[in-house]
Parts: sequence; structure tokens; C-alpha cells
Amino acid sequence: MPAKPTLAKLDAHLGYWLRMASNAVSQGFARKVEREGVTVAEWVLLRALYDLEGIAPSQLAQDLGLTRGAVSKLADRLLEKSLIERRANPDDKRAQTLALSVAGRRLVPRLAALADQNDAEFFDALPSDQRRTLTEILRRIAQAHGLTSVPID
Repeated sequence: MPAKPTLAKLDAHLGYWLRMASNAVSQGFARKVEREGVTVAEWVLLRALYDLEGIAPSQLAQDLGLTRGAVSKLADRLLEKSLIERRANPDDKRAQTLALSVAGRRLVPRLAALADQNDAEFFDALPSDQRRTLTEILRRIAQAHGLTSVPID
């Protein structure tokens, strides 16, 4: 019988710890925003629209690194919730733009506060210099691998 190879334990991998922390942070935030009636993916779209007066869905898809189909599905859900509006594009009457509704504009700051609260719950265990270092490390990894899509899951 051949010798059994020695394998690293699961928790010997950096990815293990990264995934453990990521899952907890993501799931905690998902629970918070779901109490406000939206998903994390919907929050991403709402937050992107908050800084704009209106944007073409195709441009929004490009900016977020999502497919046009994904943006369309999210927009449809947010339209049903009356959190966004479709408007005629002032430059091209055949095209449409997406913008926050009054209700959406009121909701985004509450959701942003939940995002801040979630970050604090998970990352206040680190001194501010370690938080900055962790952020920089994760940005470098994302850049090194060309990760540009906004995480929505």
C-alpha cells in the first residue's frame, strides 16, 4: 500500500481564515439589510445610484462590473419596491436612466449606517492601523488578480 501523503490542515490555509471572516461579515450584513426589505445586491445598486441624478443601466452595469441582465433584474426588483425610478434619458428620448425614488433616497443612509455598524462589529477588534493594513492587503490582492466586479453575494 502506498504511503499516505501528508496534507496541510484546513486551518493552515490563509483562504480558510479569509473565508471564515468573509462569510461572517457578509451574512451579518445580509441579515441587517434584509430587515430593511432589501438584499445585499439591491443595496449595492441603491448605493451606486445615491451619488447620481440618473444613469443608463448599461453604464451602471459597467461601473459595477455586473452584466446588463443582472442590473436589469435588480432594477426590476427595486422598481417593484418603489425604491428607484426609470426616467427618460434627457439626451436620448429612446433611452432610459435609473434614479433613486424619494423612498430610495431616504433608505440609502439607513442602509449605509448598517454597513458601518456591521464593519464596526467585525473589525473594531483590530486597532485602526491594522484595519488600514488589512484593507491595503486586500486591495492589493484584488488588483493583482484583476478583481473589479462589486461583490453582491
